[in-house]
Amino acid sequence: MAPNWRTSSYTGTESCVEVAYNDPKHVIVRDTKARNRGTLAVQRTAWTAFVEYAKQG
Repeated sequence: MAPNWRTSSYTGTESCVEVAYNDPKHVIVRDTKARNRGTLAVQRTAWTAFVEYAKQG
């Protein structure tokens, strides 16, 4: 299954990441400015914990 990439709605600059949520086991992340340099696959539970932590500021 090909990743379904999306960029955060909060993106106001070009320095951002893209995230694909359509893999059942992983969230896949890549750099918007360097899409061809690879991706990072993170377990969904770890990604959820990261997002919750980031929301705390």
